[in-house]
Amino acid sequence: MKFERFQNTPNSAITYLRKIFPFMRWWNFIGWDTVRADLIAGLTGAIIVLPQGVAFAMIAGLPPEYGLYTAMVVPLVAALFGSSLHLISGPTTAISIVILSSLSSIAAPGSAEYIRLAITLTFLAGVFQLAFGLARMGILVNFVSHTVIVGFTAGAAILIATSQIKHVFGLHIPGSESFFAELMNIIREIRGINPYAMIVSAGTLTCAVLFKIYRPRWPRLLIAMVIGSLIAVFIGAESHNIRLMESLPGHLPPFSMPDFSLDAIRLLSPKAFPVALIGLIEALSIARSIAAKSRQLIDSNQEFIGQGLSNIFGSFFSCYAGSGSFTRSGINYHAGAMTPLSAVFSAVFLALILLLIAPLTEYLPISAMGGVILLVAFNLIDFHNIRSIIRTSKHETAILLTTFSATLIFDLEFAIYGGVLMSLFLYLSRTAHPEVVSLIPNPDSRGQYLAQGDSQCPAFKIIRVDGPLFFGAVNHVVEFFQAIDKQLPRKSHLLIVACGINFIDITGAEMLVNEASRRRGLRGDLYLCGLKQNARDFLKRGGYLDSIGADHIFESETEAIKTIMSNIDNPECRKCKSPLFKECEHRKQFG
Repeated sequence: MKFERFQNTPNSAITYLRKIFPFMRWWNFIGWDTVRADLIAGLTGAIIVLPQGVAFAMIAGLPPEYGLYTAMVVPLVAALFGSSLHLISGPTTAISIVILSSLSSIAAPGSAEYIRLAITLTFLAGVFQLAFGLARMGILVNFVSHTVIVGFTAGAAILIATSQIKHVFGLHIPGSESFFAELMNIIREIRGINPYAMIVSAGTLTCAVLFKIYRPRWPRLLIAMVIGSLIAVFIGAESHNIRLMESLPGHLPPFSMPDFSLDAIRLLSPKAFPVALIGLIEALSIARSIAAKSRQLIDSNQEFIGQGLSNIFGSFFSCYAGSGSFTRSGINYHAGAMTPLSAVFSAVFLALILLLIAPLTEYLPISAMGGVILLVAFNLIDFHNIRSIIRTSKHETAILLTTFSATLIFDLEFAIYGGVLMSLFLYLSRTAHPEVVSLIPNPDSRGQYLAQGDSQCPAFKIIRVDGPLFFGAVNHVVEFFQAIDKQLPRKSHLLIVACGINFIDITGAEMLVNEASRRRGLRGDLYLCGLKQNARDFLKRGGYLDSIGADHIFESETEAIKTIMSNIDNPECRKCKSPLFKECEHRKQFG
């Protein structure tokens, strides 16, 4: 696909309009071939999202139709105001479980008060997302590591599966606020299992798995739920106490009004922030993943704006918070979608389907939905990435386990914050401990001039610092300097190979000045070589270069060592019988 047609024209007015209305960037690309491809992709997406929307709404503790409302309105706005050509937004599992966890302790799931809070929460989450986009803070998503998302998603999958076991077994258990309380309630009521409900769940789950294996392109969840409904009708659902879903209302999303009272905003703002954060992480990561295949550039800030506007707008049309869906976005791309019009067509087709089949949903057993949701939960667990993380890094494994455990034990928003904080802590810890290695001349003359090793020279030490010299790392480097002084004989001359120092701040610059002064007090000196130009300019602007000495900064190791060895006058050097540096042999020969 060629994107040259999307380039801005010289006309400043058109350029400005394209910034406000990003859909104008791809509007001229639309033709009959793209419309036909988008129609097919939109119809496929509408069929796929029908069972998902119902399932996700149930996970969120909302009536089923709210998932379909979200699948109509949210993707339409997000597609028009985002930057991705293929991203499909709408209800997702992660946000659904966060909403249930955030609001179930305030109001009963499914109640009018709960719905009002969910809509208000959606509006506030959209405001946060829009504010992040307008403030050009798209880089914030980079601070949430992939490991945090993997751990959080795995924990959320366990929570989802636990919440659906009662429907699969046909148990009548009230919802619980915690994972362990829910688990204990199931164990206590395990003797009351309804075998007929289990037959329906098992039949639905088996069909979904078989279609996934043998017909992966078919709408397996929809077909599985139809088969589950037929099984329920065949065995006599009502006579065996199998709960059926209420009939969906056969109308378009009704108008709704978020609660703008200060009490509601004060109560829900802390809960809306993690919803906004998770939504942005999901949407942007999915958009980038698909863009890598379609070779499209993604504007992170524009995606933030698109997600924010979709949730704000959706909150006025009975939607709850949505985000990007990997499943529907991947299907949209592979179905041949070429522009975001596929999301618009999907919303239109879904509305038509809802108007036509709404009365038939009263034959859908809750246990069949439970079986489908179990499969959705299982697919959320990324076993491949979990194994890779555990094999690769102990630090990342700690982050994974922390986020996973916090998801089960604490509120989900706390789990996200905990994982992010731990990721930042480990990152800062690594950054604050740059690797400092001792160097000696390389015995292999064909290789690099210096190699890693401990110097036996009585007067001269060479080290390399791999990392920034900033306030957090200064203490670690100073400790290494002091450890050098404890070695006997004392090495007063120190050369720092600075090619691995990316930047230096004021604290780092002052540390170098102090170290140079201290070395001179020991009848030695401090030298640097391979210093990057930006670091050298910083030292020069601050006057630190004058204190260290401009003649103490060298371009290469060979130049530095040759100059330094000519300046060394240490009595210990005369006793050295095995000079480490060839320059020493030269001085000994003529000294």
